[in-house]
Amino acid sequence: MSAGDDTLRPSLAGVEAFPDARVLLAKHGLRAKKSFGQNFLISERVFRAIVDATVIADDDWIVEIGSGLGTLTARLCERVPEGKVIALEYDADMVAVLKAELAGVDNVDIMQVDAMRYDLKMAAKWRGDPITVCGNLPYHIASQLIFRVIKARAVVKRCVVMVQKEMADRIVAPPGGKEYGALGVMIRTYVDVKTVAKVGAGSFSPPPKIDSTVLRLEPLPGVAARVPIADEAHYSKVVHAAFGQRRKTLRNALRAVFPDEHVDAALAQTGIDGGRRGETLDIPEFAAVAAAIPTGLPVIPAEPVLR
Repeated sequence: MSAGDDTLRPSLAGVEAFPDARVLLAKHGLRAKKSFGQNFLISERVFRAIVDATVIADDDWIVEIGSGLGTLTARLCERVPEGKVIALEYDADMVAVLKAELAGVDNVDIMQVDAMRYDLKMAAKWRGDPITVCGNLPYHIASQLIFRVIKARAVVKRCVVMVQKEMADRIVAPPGGKEYGALGVMIRTYVDVKTVAKVGAGSFSPPPKIDSTVLRLEPLPGVAARVPIADEAHYSKVVHAAFGQRRKTLRNALRAVFPDEHVDAALAQTGIDGGRRGETLDIPEFAAVAAAIPTGLPVIPAEPVLR
């Protein structure tokens, strides 16, 4: 156990008896599955940080993505006695553990479902009010899951997720650095992002080869974008074009996707220097460029890759 991974501290009041992930795996004759990217959280410090960042009121409804063995689920259920935890889990073995260990807990609904197919808007409609999303996201679909939450932000009041540290660094990076890119721009265009906790590999069993970070995402007031955006798909296309060829100037990166004359006119209209690199632009500047490039233009096909 590494310093700071205080897995032996007393757990949240009322869940001291809930088994550790290692105990649960042994009890049910299971092992972490590499094919599912399973690494089970065992740090009480991190459990506490996630729950504190997730729960606002005792009647919250929380959609938990990837409930696994139920170690976080149990803590969330305890903190929302008047609310509900909807535990989403795809692995049938984990679902069996959840049903066995959380039997009799009346404010948890266990669902065997692919989180990418779960309808967050329907959950909010069921509740009749916005919901909260929480989870340790599988790396290979973490960005897709985050964008699903952003798309449903009208019914999601808060989202607390654990992602790989590398991804978190890219999401929170300011303009100008190598970590700043389309991912962070697109996410922070629509939500405020705050780092909740840094999570070392020793906080998991089995320990992964990477560190993780817990982030809290909150939709902007009125679920508006940070800057006026008339066409979100067009805005996304412009942002991705700007970062598509990082070694090129902004002008040339945009010209690789949009007709030259429209790129030149947009840069002239906005007063943005086309000799800058895309990673130096902030969100208002990206929005200005997107607004100045007409929508519906034919996209220039990518150059063939020579092998």
